[in-house]
Amino acid sequence: MGDNGSVQPELLDIAKQVASWANPGEQLEVYVADATETEVRAYQGEVESFTSARSQGIGVRAVANGRQGYAYAGTLERSALTETLQEARDNAAFAEADEFNGVAVPDGVPAIDLNLCDASLESFATADKISLTIELERATLGADPRVSGIESAEYVDSQLQSAVATSTGIAIASRETGAYLASYAMAEAEGETQTGFGYSIARGPAELDVGAAATQAADRATRLLGAVKPSTSKLTVVLDPWVSAQLLGIIGATLNGDAVQRGRSFFADRIGEQVAVAELCLLDDATNPEAFTAAAVDAEGLATRPNTLINEGRLQGFLHNSYTARRSATASTGSAVRPGFKGAPGVGAQALALRPGQHSPEELIAGIDDGFLVQGVSGLHSGVNPISGDFSTGAEGLRIRNGALAEPLREVTIASTLQRILLDITAIGNDLVWLPMSAAGVSLVVADVMMSGT
Repeated sequence: MGDNGSVQPELLDIAKQVASWANPGEQLEVYVADATETEVRAYQGEVESFTSARSQGIGVRAVANGRQGYAYAGTLERSALTETLQEARDNAAFAEADEFNGVAVPDGVPAIDLNLCDASLESFATADKISLTIELERATLGADPRVSGIESAEYVDSQLQSAVATSTGIAIASRETGAYLASYAMAEAEGETQTGFGYSIARGPAELDVGAAATQAADRATRLLGAVKPSTSKLTVVLDPWVSAQLLGIIGATLNGDAVQRGRSFFADRIGEQVAVAELCLLDDATNPEAFTAAAVDAEGLATRPNTLINEGRLQGFLHNSYTARRSATASTGSAVRPGFKGAPGVGAQALALRPGQHSPEELIAGIDDGFLVQGVSGLHSGVNPISGDFSTGAEGLRIRNGALAEPLREVTIASTLQRILLDITAIGNDLVWLPMSAAGVSLVVADVMMSGT
């Protein structure tokens, strides 16, 4: 969140007004949002689908005597404001009391003024969005003669204006935009078909790179042609940025106060312990404007801030919203997240990233005699046990032999534990890249991973 000056002033006015209706002894949190999203898909030079949707709404959280209730409405009509507040109060009356319930209170941390809005997106014409999508499809088809078709070529953009106000003194508004291109190429040779994807993300359309997305999709598809199923072995694995970002997202989900308090984190009771190699530093910093999910304030209206989770391999702490912080007798880390006005705030990572290393992916590969470059995984989230850390996932990529990329591999399963991966990392690349998710990716070299094939 950020760029307060460009937000519709009525959103903050509405939030502040409803928050001012708090009864004595009652706390109110009011979240108001106005969101627009457009998605264009192209197929064979024509528009396959076009959707553009706008939503407005309000979410109200009421807390009294330790009981909390939440309600929302998909309109900002005056009558809906009072009805939503009353519904939240009714829900609170029937809720179970919890001494840690309560809305956030100002903590004195100033919000950083982030530029997360590209004003040009508002005037970017529908015809131009369609043209950009068709251009992406054409560029992907022309990137390599082996690209025989496109599963999908799409353009997506979003604009979000929101405001949070509480009866405890929080009142802040924000605006942010985002756009991305994604292409899914199909490559064919000798009757075999492989797929690959490419993407480009930015705050606005002018910064999107059609050529980069198209080339990446074609490369990732064509490099897998002729893939074979390998024999089972234990070897060094290189996780490419797209895969490592997904893995970091899973690790990040175990590093929040809610997971710890629910007994769903293998990091519980380990603060201060060595949980990773000494070279590893993991930071969640939503104030980094390069992050696709950057935000100046969290879902409860508190300023976001850099949170070091692992430093030189040692666990430093967990992410908290106001509720989990009270339960843990600590302070919020500005890590409240929410799915929109339809849901109350939870807690989670917002912009995870590892501190990058000194070597390029090519240099990392050059130092490996026998390995596996993993460029894609399947079923990663369902294959991970957040309590034990065990995981097993399907994978595809390229064999590494004598410091060079070799034959492509398919129908591979890699298995380990998240704990072992963090302790078996032997190198971190310098290719940090932000992706359309809450974690950045970087090449990771992990020793002694079991690769199951034939």
